[in-house]
Amino acid sequence: MSLFALIAALLLEQLHPLSSRKYLYGWLSDYVRFFRHHFNTGQRKHGKVAWLLAVLPLLVGAVALSWLLYWAHPVFAWMFNVLALYLTMGFRQFSHYFTDIHQALRDGRLDEARRLLSGWRDAPSHELNAGEVARVTIEEALLASHRNVFGVIVWFVLFGAVGLGGAGGALLYRLGQFLRAHWCDGGETETGGDGAGEFGEFARQAFYLLEWLPVRLTALTFAIVGDFEDTVYCWRTQAASWPDSEAGILLASGAGALGVRLGMPVPQGGLPLDRPELGIGEEADADFMQSTVGLVWRSVVFWLILLLLLTLASLLG
Repeated sequence: MSLFALIAALLLEQLHPLSSRKYLYGWLSDYVRFFRHHFNTGQRKHGKVAWLLAVLPLLVGAVALSWLLYWAHPVFAWMFNVLALYLTMGFRQFSHYFTDIHQALRDGRLDEARRLLSGWRDAPSHELNAGEVARVTIEEALLASHRNVFGVIVWFVLFGAVGLGGAGGALLYRLGQFLRAHWCDGGETETGGDGAGEFGEFARQAFYLLEWLPVRLTALTFAIVGDFEDTVYCWRTQAASWPDSEAGILLASGAGALGVRLGMPVPQGGLPLDRPELGIGEEADADFMQSTVGLVWRSVVFWLILLLLLTLASLLG
């Protein structure tokens, strides 16, 4: 059931992208801000209470609805899973930025590529040259593919495997991401975020736990479908040097799988922003952006094939 729900959701998003997703994100943003506004006293314990109150009712509701629909008919539960994935997962949440930046660089429209990249990452990019634009865009794509696709899939499959309904897992991951983004310093998501001091510490730690397994599975997938030896080498020797260790695993493994150099200083505000070097191989350019698309799609296909094999093994068992 999980496999067919994933395939259906991916096909549905490609054929009919959800144009109103921004309204969904707007509602979620208002939802998490409500709890922050009413519970934020600057203390971690109140952040924990707010996190639990924000997540548990929706999570329990999603699981209960999945069970109820399955009791009525398994097809209804399957449709609910497809809807949950359609709303929480997808390439179209970031691919239009990547595609437009790639095309702009191909056409030599560097200023347009800078403008698009600035809008995507919500940070000025007017000082970047073409290679730096390509490099930062690849980094954003690797992170976005995990957070918008692979992370959701992992929790969807885990919840489905233990009989809680995959929709609950997808919802849990997406809510955890939003709460971290809006309650923590330096959080990032589709709608941005600002800091909340100690109040946001529990949200940060909760999302770290939610990310621990998916990040490593995504990195392992990059190794399998890319350059295995270079991926493992970069993962082991370079990931820890990145400020965000979890993001460092994704970027280092992705760079190793592609054979490209990521990270490295970039200009910001007239001064070089110091960033560690990740990956080995050639400098990033528009061609490596196309290779990034291939890496992500190969990873998706690998996961679908793996789920197919697990489904067949379960049926035969």
